[in-house]
Amino acid sequence: MKTGYKSIFFDLDDTLWDTYHNNKECLEEIYTDYKFDRHYDSFEAFFQIYMPHNLILWEKYRNHAIDRQTLILERFLYVLRPMGIIDNEYVLKLNHDFLQRTAKKTRLIQGAIELLDYLKPFYRLFILSNGFREVQSLKLQNAGIASYFEKLILSEDANIQKPHKEIFDFALRNTNSRRRESIMIGDSLEVDMEGAWHAKIDQIWLNPGNLPCKHIIPTYQVGTLAEIRIIL
Repeated sequence: MKTGYKSIFFDLDDTLWDTYHNNKECLEEIYTDYKFDRHYDSFEAFFQIYMPHNLILWEKYRNHAIDRQTLILERFLYVLRPMGIIDNEYVLKLNHDFLQRTAKKTRLIQGAIELLDYLKPFYRLFILSNGFREVQSLKLQNAGIASYFEKLILSEDANIQKPHKEIFDFALRNTNSRRRESIMIGDSLEVDMEGAWHAKIDQIWLNPGNLPCKHIIPTYQVGTLAEIRIIL
C-alpha cells in the first residue's frame, strides 16, 4: 500500500464490466431472436440507431429530466416504432429479456481481475453505480468479482445519480469512509470524475481513448487498469 487511501470506489460499467461489448452481444441476440431483420437491413444498422439514442436517454435520466420507466420504454420504442410496434407491455417484456441476458454476460475490461487481486489485501473496495439494482449484483456475481467488494452502492439507494455530489456523500456515509482517504475509479469524465471532484474525493480516470479533459483535471489519468497499480 503506497498511499493514504483506504476506500476505493469503482464504477462498474465500462470500468470493470465490459458494458459496451456485453450489451452489444445481447442486443444482437435480441435482434435475431425477435426477427428485427424484417425491418432493419442489418444488426449494425439497428445498433447504430439504438446506441446513440440510449446514451442520450441515460444522460437525461442522470439529470432527472426523465424517470427510470421512461428510459426503459423509450430506448426500445425508438427503434421499434418504425416497425409499427408501440405496445408498452411488449417493450417491458423485451427489456426484461434484455436485462436477464446482460446479467449473464461475463466479459470484463482487460486487467480487471489482476487489479482487484492486487488491491483487495490493502483497501476496502466498493462499487458505486447508476445501474439498475436487478442486474448490477448479478453482473458482479456471474463475472466472478462480487467477493472483492464490501458493498454495492446504487443510485437507486441514494435516490440520486452520479455525477451529483450527493450520491458520493451517500457512499461515504454508508461505508464509513473518510473523504480524504477515498478515491473514485471510473471511465466517465463527466459522470465519475466530475462527480467525485465536486464531492472533494480524489479520482482516477480510466481513459483508454486519451480523450481531452473538460471542466476539470482528474487527480490521475490512466490508459489501462494495469497502470493503476503504479498509483496505488
